[in-house]
Amino acid sequence: MVQTIQILVLLLAVVAAVATIAARLEIPQAILLVLAGVVLALIPGLPTVELAPELVLLLVLPPVIYSSAVDMSWREFRFNLRPIFLLSVGCVAFTTVAVAAAAHWLLGFAWPVGFVLGAIVSPPDAMAPLSIARRLQLPRRILVVLEGEGLANDAAALILYRFAIAAVSAGAFSFGQAAGLFAAIVGGEILWGIGVGWAILRLRRWVRDPRIEITLSILTPFLSYWPPEHLGGSGVLATVTTGLYISWNGFRLISAETRLQGIFFWDFFIYLIEGMVFLITGLQTRTLMVRIADDSLSGMAISAALVSAVVIAARFVWMYPATYLPRWLFPPVRRRDPSPPWQTPFVLAFTGVRGIVSLAAALAIPFATANGQPFPDRDLILFLTFSVILVTLVGQGLALPSVIRALGLAHAGRRERHSARAEEDKVRRQAIEAALERLDQIAAERNLAESVVQRLRARHRDRLMHIEQRSDGDDGHKKLTELYDEIELQLIAAERERTNDLFCGGKLTDDARRRIERELDLREADLANRRGEE
Repeated sequence: MVQTIQILVLLLAVVAAVATIAARLEIPQAILLVLAGVVLALIPGLPTVELAPELVLLLVLPPVIYSSAVDMSWREFRFNLRPIFLLSVGCVAFTTVAVAAAAHWLLGFAWPVGFVLGAIVSPPDAMAPLSIARRLQLPRRILVVLEGEGLANDAAALILYRFAIAAVSAGAFSFGQAAGLFAAIVGGEILWGIGVGWAILRLRRWVRDPRIEITLSILTPFLSYWPPEHLGGSGVLATVTTGLYISWNGFRLISAETRLQGIFFWDFFIYLIEGMVFLITGLQTRTLMVRIADDSLSGMAISAALVSAVVIAARFVWMYPATYLPRWLFPPVRRRDPSPPWQTPFVLAFTGVRGIVSLAAALAIPFATANGQPFPDRDLILFLTFSVILVTLVGQGLALPSVIRALGLAHAGRRERHSARAEEDKVRRQAIEAALERLDQIAAERNLAESVVQRLRARHRDRLMHIEQRSDGDDGHKKLTELYDEIELQLIAAERERTNDLFCGGKLTDDARRRIERELDLREADLANRRGEE
């Protein structure tokens, strides 16, 4: 136990160090963490760290998927449901078949075993590409499609994976039975996810305590994921459904205090999970080297290159027909959603990097079939999966910024952001005007003194003027609001300094200092929120 704790602390230190380097080099943290893990795994004398597949599939995957689903806009998800479905289900199935065919005809795998490998390497991991895409300000729709695909593709891949494992173990496969079971799993998980989301939101509204609500939010993904997974489903679709339901309905039922605390908690929680998982992924190198020590490295390298090439090519082959055929075949689709330029499907195709779900699925392959025979080519599948992860995550991940710039898509989303900011400011003005109207009603109903109303009205009118000057297109007004925000930050810093001086001088209690500090933090966060999109 002591050694395990020491290893965890060491891994946390490595995550922090690599994250610092990644930020300075402007390289996705996930890529450097995997490479750091590989380097550490090759250092003699360091303890071996093996990734338990149950840890990823039952403990890591649910909160990561749930957090992404809560952050996703249901409205944008619904509008882009067609491309998301075609990628998360269609492309996953197509890649599975393509890899299975290549493994059967070129590597000599039996068809069921080839389908196991195909299902394992078919789902992309959107984390690293999304971090690059956001930094380079790609159009919003590309980000939404990538986020949506990342939510749903694991469900399709894990269901196909279970069918393939069952076919290898039992030695038989019924397509009709599998199709019916697939439909039942999808329908059942959606209903279960909605039910969990509904119940959790009502329970959180009833308790009305941020600490308990955040605890319930931690339990929510596991409550959504574990029962369907135990009954033979994937659990992923139920967790996604719960997250989307809470995202759409939570603003009515979750208090402001809980939201503020929950945002910071979940941001750190997911950051820590993903950092540890990518690092441990690289650390599996030593385990793989031990398992393949007796095999031909040159032959395995050729096999890895072949499978990686098929995985990458399959996504490109699928992407263009999936993008343009629906618009060519169905005029209503074309009128509602015109065809994008060729650069859009190209960059979407290039983001198909693989990650931890693929490795966890490979590690979870049983050692023996139902008749007691060793599972065919298990170690080779594990090696090929790890190779695909390295090739796509490191190779495509590092090349993605250059590809985005070469396609002319870098900062293409800047105009969208300005348009969205204009709409945001419009809503802010309407909300403040509604507050002023309500203030006048309250003043009339309660016969309030003008001295009371005047201060409130002046505060809201000052906010309204700040928004109007920032968004009216006048550079002078914009510079004035930026100057106002800059001075406000300096004033907050002055308040902090004086508060700390008084506290150090024994003229302020700890509780009072924390309350003042929280107020200053909220004011500073409000300024950062207003300036973050400019």
